[in-house]
Amino acid sequence: MKIVVFGLTISSSWGNGHATLWRGLCRALHRRGHRVIFFEHDTPYYAMNRDLFDVPGGELVLYDDWDGISARAKYEIADADAAMVTSYCPDALSATDLMASDGRARTVFYDLDSPVTLSRIIRGESVPYVGPRGLADFDVVLSYTGGAALAELRQRLGARLVLPLYGHVDPDVHRPVPPVAHYRSDLSYLGTYSADRQRTLGALLVEPARRRPGDRFLIAGAQYPQDFPWHPNIFFVRHLPPTEHPPFFCSSRLTLNVTREPMAEMGWCPSGRLFEAAACGTAILSDSWDGLNCFFTPGEEILAPRDTDDALDMLDLDDRQIRRIATAARERTLAEHTSDRRSIELLAALDTAPASQPEAMGV
Repeated sequence: MKIVVFGLTISSSWGNGHATLWRGLCRALHRRGHRVIFFEHDTPYYAMNRDLFDVPGGELVLYDDWDGISARAKYEIADADAAMVTSYCPDALSATDLMASDGRARTVFYDLDSPVTLSRIIRGESVPYVGPRGLADFDVVLSYTGGAALAELRQRLGARLVLPLYGHVDPDVHRPVPPVAHYRSDLSYLGTYSADRQRTLGALLVEPARRRPGDRFLIAGAQYPQDFPWHPNIFFVRHLPPTEHPPFFCSSRLTLNVTREPMAEMGWCPSGRLFEAAACGTAILSDSWDGLNCFFTPGEEILAPRDTDDALDMLDLDDRQIRRIATAARERTLAEHTSDRRSIELLAALDTAPASQPEAMGV
């Protein structure tokens, strides 16, 4: 297949979770003989932090403005088997209109931010990557979040066929490696700052750090404010490129996963970081949400503290218990949550979707 994608970014992992997921998916699709053409608006903040320049087995098309690239986009769509727009794509509406003018390619919307999209729709706010017809014109809508989000995308945005396509990990990239001294921690956290994660991050890392001054805590990510409640034993890495994720996780005795509030409220929202850490063989503490037990079994493959006291108890687990949980999570991840597994699910979704008809796309 030839798959054309209009997305947020694949070239920079700075401040977003899309890039790493797309890289793993593109590599997996390439191994299966498929080709991805990825269109990305060349924004300054991603250009300054670019850590990928070529799509494996495909092509990265960076452009300055839509008018300058629309002819190339039309050319690529003309013989594509599938054309996809993702959430937060800066030119999503223009790309959707262009896809509507060609009846050959299956048309796909992939919402990697479904709870955020839906929470804005429910509040009556505009969503810049969703047009006035909602998602009714796409052959298939893929959602990074399952559960209630699937029904909401149908009912509120008119999606005809909705299927989950969850996060994943490329085990060739994220795997056990030797620990690195400057990443050593008793508990680490990797994630871009978000105000709606702060309460949970405070309860499960910041407050434990205050109570355990002799332990070492480490946070890595972008956009942390100056007034973040740091303690002397919380260390910070401003940005961590994907190549540094494995040594970061493998230097952590435990690592923390914190889900954005709208996603946690909707449930069925495993982050890519969750699978990355597990694939690296690191034991995970995670906030709890509906559906978590369908990805990892709490107490056996993952630890799910309810509050600060629980988190402190888990920090007191002995090394044997922690290794057992980490090993079980890695085995589950390699069996069910790899990029290759998701590429199979994506291809099955494209095969399930009926081919586009011009009248279905409002042409």
